[in-house]
Amino acid sequence: MPEPLGAALMAAENTDVQQLLALAREKSEQARSHLFEVMGDLFMDQARILTVQERALMVDILEKLIGEVSHDIRVRLSQRLAGASNIPRELALLLANDEIDIAAPILMQCKALQQVDLIEVIHQRSRQHMLAIAMRRDLPYQVSDALVDSGDTDVIRTLLENADAQLSEATLAYIVEQSRTIDDFQGPLVRRDDLPRDLAVKMCYWVSAALRLFILDKFKIDANELDDLLEPTLHDEVKALEGRPAENEAGERLVGELRRSGNLTPRFMIQTLRRGEVQLFEAILAELSQLRVSLVRRLLYEDGGEGLAMMIRAIDLAREEFATIFLLSRKTRPGSAITDPVSLGTALAFFDRITPENAKQVINRWQRDPNYLYAIKQIEQTARAVSDRPPQD
Repeated sequence: MPEPLGAALMAAENTDVQQLLALAREKSEQARSHLFEVMGDLFMDQARILTVQERALMVDILEKLIGEVSHDIRVRLSQRLAGASNIPRELALLLANDEIDIAAPILMQCKALQQVDLIEVIHQRSRQHMLAIAMRRDLPYQVSDALVDSGDTDVIRTLLENADAQLSEATLAYIVEQSRTIDDFQGPLVRRDDLPRDLAVKMCYWVSAALRLFILDKFKIDANELDDLLEPTLHDEVKALEGRPAENEAGERLVGELRRSGNLTPRFMIQTLRRGEVQLFEAILAELSQLRVSLVRRLLYEDGGEGLAMMIRAIDLAREEFATIFLLSRKTRPGSAITDPVSLGTALAFFDRITPENAKQVINRWQRDPNYLYAIKQIEQTARAVSDRPPQD
């Protein structure tokens, strides 16, 4: 034990401090364990107010000895002190920067940590440390921003799921933009109470039909109002697409040749998807449905498969062909896993409920109006309208 600490401890008259000194001098694992238990008791004792000197001495002991005690002892100390109201900030920092199972209770609960401490941990420690902070109650804006700046998808999703985390409108707007391509953000975003209405409406352009309906219900938006709100965004999207060089020119030329030769058939389309020629498949489906390729892509890959079912019904393909396209198209999505049988069952149930006539009516609307959102709303209304009909023999 260094002399300054020993001298200070010897000068202290309190018996608890004298006990700490005696335990600190012993190097056995049992003595170390007892030492940390005693200090934990002192910090947890709400009836006992530690003096400044006592707190400083205890932190000094912990800093010098914490590396010499077992992992399990440090875990127990962290769990005991995480909810303590009088734990010194220095001790909290010591534990917060330890291994994750030691740090997690402190990072998630300890009120002694300040914003700057949490941000430092975010910058210096592991992804698991960030996840623990993202679950912390009453997270301030500054800490939330630091978590978002990490760019880690799991951390940001965990933060969004934390209803107690404060998120600025600028940060929410950034995450909303990211949700165009990161589906994991969409559900947690639309369920947050602090998501502004205009950002929720904007998300309607790319979220699944189920989430879109949730947004409409949550913000009390009807389909016509949604069209009006999204018209500027939709025009910008169309303008941006028209300003780009033509995509998949080779595929489009091939589609034209197939059409002229009479070989542009649904069977050939499915074969191209089986071979992994995704862009050619998209171009053929766009030609058969007479829809824009950009719209076909949105319908093809959105969760649920309602838009895909509507297109396949409209071009008079069979149930088995829809199932094949649904399963193959799920595999082409970035980061996709094996399709859940429940998802296929839900998509097939939707396919069975709609008639080719209803599907063609919706497709005709899509052909005339690029407003994808209103058309999807029609899908949902059509599904509800036909769901009450008795099954046909």
